[in-house]
Amino acid sequence: MKKKILIFIITYQSSFRLSNIMKKIKKLDLKDDFYKILISDDCSTDDTINHIKKVAPSKKIKIIINKRNLHYGGNIKQCLNYAIKKKFEYAIMIHGDDQYDVKYIPQIAKKLKHPNIDIVTGSRMLNKRKAIKGGMPMYKFVGNIILSKIFNFICKTNFTDAHTGLWGYNLNIFKHINLDKIDSAINFDSHLRIKAVNHKFKIKEIPIQTFYRTERSSWHVIYSINFLKHILINIFSKIR
Repeated sequence: MKKKILIFIITYQSSFRLSNIMKKIKKLDLKDDFYKILISDDCSTDDTINHIKKVAPSKKIKIIINKRNLHYGGNIKQCLNYAIKKKFEYAIMIHGDDQYDVKYIPQIAKKLKHPNIDIVTGSRMLNKRKAIKGGMPMYKFVGNIILSKIFNFICKTNFTDAHTGLWGYNLNIFKHINLDKIDSAINFDSHLRIKAVNHKFKIKEIPIQTFYRTERSSWHVIYSINFLKHILINIFSKIR
């Protein structure tokens, strides 16, 4: 039986990168499933909207252009709520910056169909040598190791990639996890991971490689601070 899968792409200042993502998605072998693509743009001010409109004429593609900035987590929640409302069984998230290769989508879809897997994440750190060889900045490499070790120590888990941006969800988990109570900012992923662990959902990591660009931002530092904040909140909520 064919499964309903929503592939959603969150965009912000993605411009020409989106066209490249769509070209690669069209080459994927997804004929075994009923799938739809959702592109959700979070108030881009560059040429992203024009690139979105170029790929719009397709029954397989749904486009949402936000009238106000929902932020990273808010944009994801909007896509997941759409998937739930339209009764999709699974959803797979791709970032619009083309850092995460869409070639992993079929593998994630296959894993999600396993009865004992609730969430699939792509891990850049399952093969650390490839992560460095693939251009992962050293500050991200070291920071990821530290954050993962902290998370694993406190939550008694064994994850290798603390803040991957490649996720697949069995949407049944949101019958138990309230999306409205998940962080709408950049720490949506880590907050959801904590909630999933608390509910004893099975999270499966698969090895992936990513494409890194030369620009550097403060995003990683901000993420790290908020990541630790959510872990501490989780600890104190259990104590109380």
